[in-house]
Amino acid sequence: MPTTTIRLDDDLKERVSEAAARVGKTAHAFIRDAITASVAQAEFDAEMDRICEERWGEFLKTGEVVPWEDAKGYLEATVAGKKAKRPVPRKILG
Repeated sequence: MPTTTIRLDDDLKERVSEAAARVGKTAHAFIRDAITASVAQAEFDAEMDRICEERWGEFLKTGEVVPWEDAKGYLEATVAGKKAKRPVPRKILG
């Protein structure tokens, strides 16, 4: 596994060491886990951005939306294990 060097000011290095000790990890493991979590969040954010752009493009193409109250009612019923009629999109752009 390749090695990467990061430079931390003394204050941050001490804070990392203390935080790592509180959770029972080495500073190395704490930093690695923090980087892993940060990368996972950035990947999640990028995927959400992609989905939003895709859906926005679809909306601009069709002009159709499902009103929030319809979607909310459908989701609540589904989560509660009830049969629910799937909401129908409505055209709002012409």
